[in-house]
Amino acid sequence: MKKRVLLLAMALMVSTTAANSAGAWTEQELLEDQAWTSMQLDATYNYIDQLWAQREALQEQIYTVDANLTNIMVSIEVLKSDIAKKEEEIEKTEKNLTKAENAEKEQFESMKARIKYLYENGGDDAWLTMLLNADDLSELLTRAEYTQKMYEQDRKSLEVYANTIKEVETLNETYLSEQAELEEMKAEMEQQSQELAYQLEVLQANDADCANEIAWAQQQATEYANLLVEQQILLDQLEAERIAAEEAAAAAAAQEAEEAAAYYDETEVVTDEDGNVVSYSDTDSSTEVEYDEYGNVIDTGNTVTDYESGSSGSGSGSSVVDFATQYVGNPYVWGGTSLTNGADCSGFVQSVYSNFGVSLPRTSYEQQNAGREVSYADAQAGDLICYGGHVAIYMGDGKIVHASNSRDGIKISNDATYRPILSVRRLVD
Repeated sequence: MKKRVLLLAMALMVSTTAANSAGAWTEQELLEDQAWTSMQLDATYNYIDQLWAQREALQEQIYTVDANLTNIMVSIEVLKSDIAKKEEEIEKTEKNLTKAENAEKEQFESMKARIKYLYENGGDDAWLTMLLNADDLSELLTRAEYTQKMYEQDRKSLEVYANTIKEVETLNETYLSEQAELEEMKAEMEQQSQELAYQLEVLQANDADCANEIAWAQQQATEYANLLVEQQILLDQLEAERIAAEEAAAAAAAQEAEEAAAYYDETEVVTDEDGNVVSYSDTDSSTEVEYDEYGNVIDTGNTVTDYESGSSGSGSGSSVVDFATQYVGNPYVWGGTSLTNGADCSGFVQSVYSNFGVSLPRTSYEQQNAGREVSYADAQAGDLICYGGHVAIYMGDGKIVHASNSRDGIKISNDATYRPILSVRRLVD
């Protein structure tokens, strides 16, 4: 936050100062301020790239956590359903257990009643009574067999009920154990869901903060870009004033040269199409004196040479583009000039053109004054496209090749007007 306040304060200070008249500035002061603004703009764009990378990572985490939370919530609902079914099974087994216990009890009571009756009515002589009361041996055996079967049936019934009770109790214990396990799993997943929900809330808050930071940085970049435009306007104003002064001085010098030449009858005065003195020669000697466009003597026996910021070289614009596109995909390195190991925007342009014998300044704001200016409508392959704090090589068809940023490296962009264009510079024809 302190860094943000400091940058904003400095930008406002420079912007307010730049609003003053061009006469309050020297060209060097404006170039230095423009260099500072360009550096801040580049730093802000790099910061935006970092924020976007950070936000992409946050959104991936949010997606993963949200998916995990959804899966856990679904699992919790499944567990709730399983627990409900298990409770129904437990309730059913408990009812079955109660029925089995009641049946066993009834069977036992019936058996006790029969045994009691037998002993109460027969006592120790029960078998003798049954023998004496029998009409024959067959009836006696039948009664004895019936009594024995009755005892065996009672015993088997009791065993069946006892086994049933044991099985139901075992099943009930199993169901209770499974229910406890399901309840424990449900509690653990509910705890995980709370932790994931909190984690998701934190990530979403961080994502919102990151989005706000990106919006602020983009606003800051816009302010720096606008400030660069204002500074360039002031520089152009100073340039126009300087050119006007130089033209006035050249006209005065030409006038003096004409007056001086009038003293020599055999002096040949050579002027350009605008009437400016270019050279004169004395017919009595082989000496030829030459002047530059401002009327200054520049050489003897030679022709006037043209000069533009950034030396001219060999090669066509298309060959420059072909050479530059070989390095697409290589890394972006702040302050770098290596086409293979990494370069920033101006370092990339400088290194590409040095291959064609063109010497360019190092920084993007200095390269805005190289060569000669043309309109974007007349831009052709090989021209420099200059933005606030950035520079690229025009490929034609609205495309540019440039060292973009630390995330994308050296790449081709399909829209040369994706940012405001400050200048288009022609270096080769």
